[in-house]
Amino acid sequence: MKYMMMMNTMKVGQGVPAWPKKDLQAHIAFMRKFAKELAESGELVAAEGLAFPDQAKLVRAGKDGLPITDGVFPESKEFLAGYWIVDVDSPERAYALAARVSAAPGIGGEPLNMPIEVRQVMSAPPPEML
Repeated sequence: MKYMMMMNTMKVGQGVPAWPKKDLQAHIAFMRKFAKELAESGELVAAEGLAFPDQAKLVRAGKDGLPITDGVFPESKEFLAGYWIVDVDSPERAYALAARVSAAPGIGGEPLNMPIEVRQVMSAPPPEML
């Protein structure tokens, strides 16, 4: 079963970029080690960090089908900082991985305990919707 684990983080202008260099390096080392272990176990499908919301645009189609953009939204309270797609044997394994990455080190090595949203990746609509 594939699951997407989404890391939501604090408001823009706060958090990781403002950390002391040694704490930022420890956090990045943790994330790299986590990704390497997932790849070695064969559970990693994809993982990416995302740009900050001040670089994002919301896009929708106008009446003529051309893109209409809105944004940026730097006042967001939380934002999607990155994600992992994992292929695991059970939801419990996905939850265990999410809990592990939730505890990534922050300032002074203290666990961040940040929220990680976990959703199953659906390859098709559920049968009851067809």
